Amino acid sequence: MPVLTYLDAISAALRDEMRRDPRVCLLGEDIAVYGGAFKVTEGFLEEFGPKRVLDTPLAESSIIGMTIGMALRGLRPVAEMQFADFISMAFNQLVNNAGTLHYRFGFKVPMVVRCPSGGGVHGGPFHSQNPEGFFFHAAGLKIVAPWSASDAKGLLVAAIRDDNPVLYMEHKYLYRRVKDEVPDGEHVTPLGQAMVRREGRHVTLVGYGSTTGMSLAAAETLAAEGIEAEVVDLRSLVPMDLETVVKSLRKTHRVVIAHEDRLRGGIGAEIAANIAENAVEQLDAPVARVAALDTPVPFSPPLEARFLPDPARIADAARRLARY
Repeated sequence: MPVLTYLDAISAALRDEMRRDPRVCLLGEDIAVYGGAFKVTEGFLEEFGPKRVLDTPLAESSIIGMTIGMALRGLRPVAEMQFADFISMAFNQLVNNAGTLHYRFGFKVPMVVRCPSGGGVHGGPFHSQNPEGFFFHAAGLKIVAPWSASDAKGLLVAAIRDDNPVLYMEHKYLYRRVKDEVPDGEHVTPLGQAMVRREGRHVTLVGYGSTTGMSLAAAETLAAEGIEAEVVDLRSLVPMDLETVVKSLRKTHRVVIAHEDRLRGGIGAEIAANIAENAVEQLDAPVARVAALDTPVPFSPPLEARFLPDPARIADAARRLARY
């Protein structure tokens, strides 16, 4: 299998699905002539033409409104938010329109919104956010957050083929830093299935997106100290595979949940509450959470490093639980 970067895997998924299904089309700011801010769609205009690769105005609410309309007309549109931060401009269209149309009328709404998100790139408060928590609470929306290049392709293919609106949280820091073997041709990662990335017996580290890689790095450090950590990559946030988390917890009896979104009201809180309700007897220590600080994302690189979770903070949390 070829080795692709995370970014190239996303591009491959889009290209493969557009070649396979003429209903798949793309729209977003600067995605056609320029090839996208991060060059994910470079060359797509030349191959697929202006009717399937559409440059849009700088108006996120308009982009999502058009995407919903295209989905209702039988297309399978993939919209790009140039930066995930600005998806807030389309909050009404996503939460009150896209997420409710099937419930209200029985319509299929097969659309994907690509959300380049996350910090580590010194983009400051308007180009570094992880907005998945805003939509995790909304009904009718699915959310995926890949870490590996293989899943970046497989989850995007699954999202495009799904008949529901899917938010695809792609992490900018991973674009050219993560690479692995990615199958050519047909490759689908089912939504709602977590993956155990590393086996362990002392503590479970749960992450998604960037914090899966952080958790794997922390597990390497902990192993040198005699603490064997199991790493669970959620991959899909809605639907979420909590069974795999609880199965791991039955082995380790300790769990650290890490996400790059802010701590307060984050997805880790929902996972912790679910464990408390359904698997509290498995716990030999309190649930620990590691996440970003409850402040805007700093511009300053040293301050951003302090703001974000990292392998050291995850390892420290695991050590505390091991000593409990």
